[in-house]
Amino acid sequence: MDFGLILNFIVLAAGFLALVKGADWFVDGAAGIADKLGVPQLVIGLTIVAMGTSAPETAVSLTAAFNDSAALAVGNIVGSNIINIFLLLGITSLICPLAVQKSTVKFEMPFVVVISIIFMFLGLGNGVFKGFAAPDGVLSRFDGFILLGLFILYLSYLFYMVKHGFAQPEEVPDGKKSNCLKLCFILIVGLALIIAGSNLTISSASKIAQSFGVSRRFIGLTIVAFGTSLPELVTCIAAALKKNADIAIGNIVGSNIFNILFVAGISSLIAVVPYQGKFFSDSLVAIFAAAVLLFCVAFNRKKVLSRMAGIVMLVFYAAYFAWLLKTV
Repeated sequence: MDFGLILNFIVLAAGFLALVKGADWFVDGAAGIADKLGVPQLVIGLTIVAMGTSAPETAVSLTAAFNDSAALAVGNIVGSNIINIFLLLGITSLICPLAVQKSTVKFEMPFVVVISIIFMFLGLGNGVFKGFAAPDGVLSRFDGFILLGLFILYLSYLFYMVKHGFAQPEEVPDGKKSNCLKLCFILIVGLALIIAGSNLTISSASKIAQSFGVSRRFIGLTIVAFGTSLPELVTCIAAALKKNADIAIGNIVGSNIFNILFVAGISSLIAVVPYQGKFFSDSLVAIFAAAVLLFCVAFNRKKVLSRMAGIVMLVFYAAYFAWLLKTV
């Protein structure tokens, strides 16, 4: 028995636990401080809370960018987006059909498809922006500015929608009355757990990949991507069980947008991120997943993601995972 391998899996699990709990505490602390400072609930809902569930993806991708493990960074982003739609929404829609707001169907879902395509072409290069494009196979700092610019555009859209009453922001519950000192402590501990968890995740995942002789791309697309998607999974299932499943799709769509535009944007600003040619197929799957979600809801008369659609998504993910195993 390889005790070293077992230890790496234990460390990986500990890293995931630290990421999930750290994200939870970070959001609670940050939201509480913002509320005490008089920051509107709208701002808290659209920024801190919405981005909180993607904190693990952010931490892991940034750590990977710093530690010369870019294959894990890109794999984590692409893999998380595929898992979010096919696996997480597939499972959640089996529990309860998911209602979707009209604005999500008209704007946000198509936006995910568009930015998924943009992300792929920025990674591949191919002279899309001619003289300004990065060399083939990398996400350059210029690409990072493009992605962050689109992210700012997306935030502006959200503020516009809420201000004009087209969408309702997710509110932060009042919860327990805490003083600023306690909130600051929770915030700092949460951030420390996120940083520590990301380092443990990257280190153990890399060692596991070496032990099995598989690529970091495979580990990033599967184990790491699933682990960093745990906050979204918990949120979706909890929403379905509480019969508030209408917020589940919004959370997933928002998370996918955040992963591509903010996480990838920031990562490529820190360091030029190599985009392996093999990620082309994975990016196509991510685009396909976003298109399937849009199709399943847009052509449903009641604008819901049905249980049948959930089964189809789970079948698609099983097929994708089987294909991944063959390409390891």
